[in-house]
Amino acid sequence: MIRSAEVADVPVIHAMIRELAEYEKVPHEARATEEQLREALFGERPAVFAHIAETDDGEAVGFSVWFLSFSTWRGAHGIYLEDLYVRPGVRGGGHGKALLAELARTCVERGYERLEWSVLKWNEPTIAFYEALGARPQEEWSVYRLTDGALAELGGA
Repeated sequence: MIRSAEVADVPVIHAMIRELAEYEKVPHEARATEEQLREALFGERPAVFAHIAETDDGEAVGFSVWFLSFSTWRGAHGIYLEDLYVRPGVRGGGHGKALLAELARTCVERGYERLEWSVLKWNEPTIAFYEALGARPQEEWSVYRLTDGALAELGGA
């Protein structure tokens, strides 16, 4: 079952973000606090959204966190999937596909024209999963990022 996240889900989302960071071998980079997540997801004007994947008995076993993007070329919004995670013990049970299907349904329902995300190049099981669903890499594009000192320097701090 997939459902929209609720405020009470913040601790489990936070825990799964930490698990994801461990899996991606960068636990030190997952610095978000529960309070930051609560404000981003459920504050006065949230711009970030989440879904929870549950087992039949209501246990949260996965999540997606996403936000709106916009294509100037298509003149339409899309969804950018920031994180999708399913706990290892239940992988292969359809939770990841169901989370992606819910986001695709949201795109179709709202007239959004893209569902995009990034995946680590070494994460072959996840790449195979995405490609089995029909997703294709955008190999002509590279992701760039400014953080920490470089961001502060460019921003004039």
